[in-house]
Amino acid sequence: DFMQASWDIEEIQAKGIQHLASFVKDKSAFSCLLKCTEVITHAMKTHIDSLELHTEGCTLLLEILSKALEQGVMMALDECVASCLLYIVRKHSENEEFLASLCTLLVMVSASEVAAENLRKVGIIPDLLSILRRFLHNDEICFSCCAVLWSLAVSENNGDQAVLESAVPVISAVLQKHLQHGVIAESACSALWALSLQGCVTDSDYEPTAGLLLDALRMNPERAVLVKNGCLALASLVRLSETAALAILLDSKGSGLELIKDEYHLHFEEPGVAEALCLLMNEMVQYDEVMLDMRSQKMEKLLSEIKLQFPFS
Repeated sequence: DFMQASWDIEEIQAKGIQHLASFVKDKSAFSCLLKCTEVITHAMKTHIDSLELHTEGCTLLLEILSKALEQGVMMALDECVASCLLYIVRKHSENEEFLASLCTLLVMVSASEVAAENLRKVGIIPDLLSILRRFLHNDEICFSCCAVLWSLAVSENNGDQAVLESAVPVISAVLQKHLQHGVIAESACSALWALSLQGCVTDSDYEPTAGLLLDALRMNPERAVLVKNGCLALASLVRLSETAALAILLDSKGSGLELIKDEYHLHFEEPGVAEALCLLMNEMVQYDEVMLDMRSQKMEKLLSEIKLQFPFS
């Protein structure tokens, strides 16, 4: 109430945020803090030129959302809060350090489908792509932006086809730059999977995107989630075009089928990986030429192994 009565006085907003921050470790105050997110973001938007206020507000929101996620509480932040966050993103579009923190906050916000939909509605996707282009070297920003884009791209009500299509080369550039950084590569592969599911990969991108996903699998074979999502992304591409299937067979760095075998044997106890590999192979056999190649490389033997390993799945 104290903050709402004096929106225009920066010092009051700063003191209010500092005082709210003192309750973060108090378990009995948690439910009250959850109701303060709109007040905090509104204070940040009202005093748009105060980097100090934005930094403290962002830190407090991160702490509140972290506590919420720890307790399994999903924060469905409304469109007003999403709009405030976008406003702040645009204000600090060149402040790398602050954006790293703010993008981490956006990852937590987008964990809620409702909040992710609200971020999409207010038009944050072009801003995230712009941030990625500008700060391709920043690990934290690349990971966070790809994670947020994954959440936004899987939305069922997507009316942003052209915008999402423009995301494919940007995410591909992130993956190319950070192929050896497992966490970022995993986040980028997940984003490409979501984009390919939405049919956002254009004809000219099928082959290079498939090759890039294969590179990610080769460079990070031990990461089960990356392998699973990478294979799901490849399956989506193959469903759309034989070009992607042939790219897997004829990859210049080695047979994609041999890579599939290796990945399965590395993760043979992971049902999610096995299921993704089966889905990929199921899409590949729709093309006669590809199926003949799979037979010659004895992929039936691998399928039999998977069937024995997971007889009840």
